[in-house]
Amino acid sequence: MKIIILGAGQVGSSVAEALVSEANDITVVDSDAKKLRDLQDRFDLRTVTGHASHPELLRRAGAEDADMILAVTNSDETNMIACQVAYTLFHTPTKIARVRARDYLAQPQLFTQEALPIDVLISPEQVVIDYVQRLIEHPGALQVLDFAGGKVQLVAVRAYYGGPLVGHELRELREHMPGVDTRVAAIFRRGKPIIPEGGTVIEADDEVFFIAARKHIRAVMSELRKLDKPVKRIIIAGGGNIGRGLALALENSYQIKLIDHNLGRSREIAEEVTKTIVLLGDAADEELLLEENIENTDVFCAVTNDDEANILSAMLAKRLGARKVMSLINRAAYVDLVESGDIDIAISPQQATIGSLLAHVRRGDVVVVHSLRRGAAEAIEAVAHGDKRTSKVVGRAIQDIKLPPGTNIGAIVRGEEVMIAHHDTVIEAEDHVIMFLVDKRRIGEVERLFQVGITFI
Repeated sequence: MKIIILGAGQVGSSVAEALVSEANDITVVDSDAKKLRDLQDRFDLRTVTGHASHPELLRRAGAEDADMILAVTNSDETNMIACQVAYTLFHTPTKIARVRARDYLAQPQLFTQEALPIDVLISPEQVVIDYVQRLIEHPGALQVLDFAGGKVQLVAVRAYYGGPLVGHELRELREHMPGVDTRVAAIFRRGKPIIPEGGTVIEADDEVFFIAARKHIRAVMSELRKLDKPVKRIIIAGGGNIGRGLALALENSYQIKLIDHNLGRSREIAEEVTKTIVLLGDAADEELLLEENIENTDVFCAVTNDDEANILSAMLAKRLGARKVMSLINRAAYVDLVESGDIDIAISPQQATIGSLLAHVRRGDVVVVHSLRRGAAEAIEAVAHGDKRTSKVVGRAIQDIKLPPGTNIGAIVRGEEVMIAHHDTVIEAEDHVIMFLVDKRRIGEVERLFQVGITFI
């Protein structure tokens, strides 16, 4: 696939890295020549220096025969105009734009073929808000990912010493929970993947990814770790787009306090929210946190636009007694560093955003992609089409499908029915098949499995 990425910032370069390893023809456009040189030194891709929405520059980047334009510069306006130019002058089939401003997003009629012809809108802030909301709804989870419109969830938890299933084989899971069907999709032990089998023994500190119908998630989590008490009190540090959006999304279900150091912004937020308490101050101020009963806080969530401020305030909140702390971290190098310390969950906007972008790049009918383990692994939802003659999966039992090494099918959604996959489960046409790939380099092989008849490569 020939893809032009506009913007070599953190999202643009992360997406380029994810796609260049999958035999795509990638061109990256940015006005910063140094950023482009760095990218070219690391990856096999083309770069073009200049303003991303200018017609001549898009022509030089190869827009005349590009399959997709991915506009992720720091300017909403540049992204929107670039999609308009690509549509009008070059008839680019797929146009994806990152748009951050809530004023634009609140007007969906802007993004139609007659107005601004953008096929897919990506709002990283909204992706992060949804992600944090799911983590708060499932205390104790490291990651919670939705498939099939939320009917199925993939959840990552850390198994704790003394948990009911720790020290036992996976096949005993069914005996513990006779009415609950679930499947362990992958286990990471000391950072290395283990392909789960019936005889695999779960050890304390294993990172366990399991898949189950949404209604069974809590029951399965209780087998692997002590269930955390439900969340009541939340402190949000930062009143930017994410902090404000989180407060609005959560304030009807939880007791929310939001801390921001900017007087004008704090006043604006106070007028917008109905139940949230807005505090003017520094989230890394020990006195302020103690005054606001940090020791009784269930979740402290630092989401300013400054990585260092987020890390420091979250570490301080943890030391002062907050039960769980989350920190928004843009720099990939910091993420692993902080999760091994006092911070419970490091939220990477790039990883959250990349998943929603990848679903539109995959071949075959791939409807959901979640990037896991800093992009090393992936969870995918693909739709099976065709019949036994034209498809490599339809009409076949899972045990007869030649899945790439390190890939397993976790669940199948057929209409409203959720089925946890077993070796003798037969896939039917239009089933939504949810898979886990320990090695994302195998993605091309999985895509080919779900292509029909004449499109086999």
